[in-house]
Amino acid sequence: MSSENNNNSALRMVLIGPPGAGKGTQAPNLVNKFGAYHLSTGDMLRAQVSQGTPLGAEAKKIMDKGGLVSDEIMVGMIKNELSTNPVCQKSGFILDGFPRTIPQAEKLDEMLQDLKTPLQKAVELKVDDELLVSRITGRLIHPASGRSYHKMFNPPKQDMKDDVTGEPLIQRSDDNAEALKKRLDSYHKQTEPIVDYYKKKNIWAGIDAAQNPTKVWGDIIKCLGF
Repeated sequence: MSSENNNNSALRMVLIGPPGAGKGTQAPNLVNKFGAYHLSTGDMLRAQVSQGTPLGAEAKKIMDKGGLVSDEIMVGMIKNELSTNPVCQKSGFILDGFPRTIPQAEKLDEMLQDLKTPLQKAVELKVDDELLVSRITGRLIHPASGRSYHKMFNPPKQDMKDDVTGEPLIQRSDDNAEALKKRLDSYHKQTEPIVDYYKKKNIWAGIDAAQNPTKVWGDIIKCLGF
C-alpha cells in the first residue's frame, strides 16, 4: 500500500460508520491481518481514567459534571498512544470512534502531520438506518475484547458465550430501537460531514456494509490496495 511517509509503511486509517455498521466486526480483522493497533477512543478514555493519568484526571472531572470531553483531550490521548505504544509505531493504527466532527478531523490531521504519520485511508461502512435497527437490537458484545456477535446474523457458537474465551456476552443498555434513533440522528448531523472532508483529501473509500461480513471484509482489503 502506498504511504505518504516512506519511512513507515504501517497501516494508518480511520474507520467511519453508524452504530451497528460492523466496525466492531471488521476492526479485529484489520488488527489480525496488519498487526495494527485498534484505537477505540471509548476504550482509551476509560483506560486513562482508570490509570489516573493527567489526561484521564482532566477527563474524569468533565465527565463527572456530565460534560463532553474536549477535542484537545481526545487528540492528546491519541497522540500519547501513538507516541508511546510500540505496536502503533511499528504496525500502525485503526482509529474507531474518532473523529466524529470536522473540527476533530482537522485537529487529528494537524497532530498526525506533526508526528509525520498522516492518514492513508478513511473507510466508511455504509448501511441504511432500517437495517441498522434490526442489527443493533440483536447485538451481543464481549466486554473485554470488544468482539461483537448478533443473535440472528452472527450468533456465537455457544449461546451468550464468547467464541474465544467462553466468557459471558452482554447486550448494551443503549442497544435498543429508541436509543439507536437518537444515536443515528447524532451520527447523521455530526459525523456524516467528515465523509466530504476525507473525500476532498482523496483518502475516502465507501463500503457497502449491508453485505455479509466476509464480503465487506473483502471490499475493505481491496480498497486498501491488497
